[in-house]
Amino acid sequence: MIPFASDHGKRTCRLYIPVRPVKGTSRPTGLPLVIMLHGCGQSADDFAAGSGMNRLADEMGFVVAYPAQPRDANRNKCWNWFRPGDQGRDAGEPALIADIARQVMQAHAIDPARVYIAGLSAGGAAALTIATAYPDLFAAVGVHSGLPVGAAHDGISAMLAMRVGSAGQRLSVAMPTIVFHGADDTVVNPRNGRAVAARSAAAFDRLAEVVKPGKAANGHRYRRTSHRAQNGKSYCKSYCEHWVVEGSGHGWSGGLRGGSFTDPKGPDASRAMLRFFRQHRISAARPAPQEPSTEFSGSLHPSDASGER
Repeated sequence: MIPFASDHGKRTCRLYIPVRPVKGTSRPTGLPLVIMLHGCGQSADDFAAGSGMNRLADEMGFVVAYPAQPRDANRNKCWNWFRPGDQGRDAGEPALIADIARQVMQAHAIDPARVYIAGLSAGGAAALTIATAYPDLFAAVGVHSGLPVGAAHDGISAMLAMRVGSAGQRLSVAMPTIVFHGADDTVVNPRNGRAVAARSAAAFDRLAEVVKPGKAANGHRYRRTSHRAQNGKSYCKSYCEHWVVEGSGHGWSGGLRGGSFTDPKGPDASRAMLRFFRQHRISAARPAPQEPSTEFSGSLHPSDASGER
């Protein structure tokens, strides 16, 4: 774990670099970056083990960062997605996570057009809030068992939104979003997943809806609803996907038994998110990310040994 400090707070961060060079390069250069935010009661190591993202990082060639929420920031180690001070740009946890992303980008020559963020439960709600606050930094977001932006403003309203669902608020930016939610989730009501998808799709113009049912091998049935750009009679890339996993509760779909809050019966949320992310990059028309003004208290230089940090 690497200690990190900025004007917006202190956190530790687990960093994973692909073990093998990609496409003949001698070190990871210009790779995508995925920021992964764990759920309540989890740790960075736990989330890495359960999501299986490090294995896919080696296979597909990207860098993964797992910021860790300490108990002194939230007694249940939840990201504070429901607090007004942590729901906007240039303040609180969104600014801190943005600082971490920028510093990793600088230290590892990350492709600035291919930076993504995803999370589970409270981490999913926080990831969506952060992505929409920083559309100049994040190209797409993955929300697993999370809630829409503006679903709550304090602890009481957060518990209510988790229990019965919330419509959230209209998004001021169009952010490519992939949503996973278990149909039998009793911790975060699946209505929240529907709201996240509806708000995301509504922020784009003239998308065509494509619904495709499926079944994971020896696992759960699911329904994937894609909102795609239409080019003549053919469908182009998806800007919003909503996966509803039948028979699944509050756990990372397709996750590994080595971590908590996972459902190994699939479908594979990690692989689906990375496939979705690959479709999206920040265009040259978007404002460039701000220059980092923070420093890690540790080595993040690409010449270091590959693998987990």
